[in-house]
Amino acid sequence: MQLFTLAFTHPVEFGGSVALVAIMMFAFVRAAMSAEGHSAWTRRITGPNGKFFFGLLFVAWAVVFGVGLQLVPHEGASSPYGGIGLIALFTGFFVMMGFLWSVIGE
Repeated sequence: MQLFTLAFTHPVEFGGSVALVAIMMFAFVRAAMSAEGHSAWTRRITGPNGKFFFGLLFVAWAVVFGVGLQLVPHEGASSPYGGIGLIALFTGFFVMMGFLWSVIGE
């Protein structure tokens, strides 16, 4: 029953999660529609500038999660940094897949 009252008890958190899901769904639909034809944003990402964009994005990812996570104190298995590590794992995978897509797509 608490799940149904979540929008009323925590409206800011509920609204934020709905907004994030809407942004993700928009990105998923745009990605699915790009396979049917060459849209402008896929040409922009898969072109020569896409390689530089994803390359710089990977360097930024490595600096933020590689160096940044080493500066915070680790407190064992119950540390909240495990969640940040999981986010780093997923974002690194998608950044590298984007980089490969831009390199192979040319």
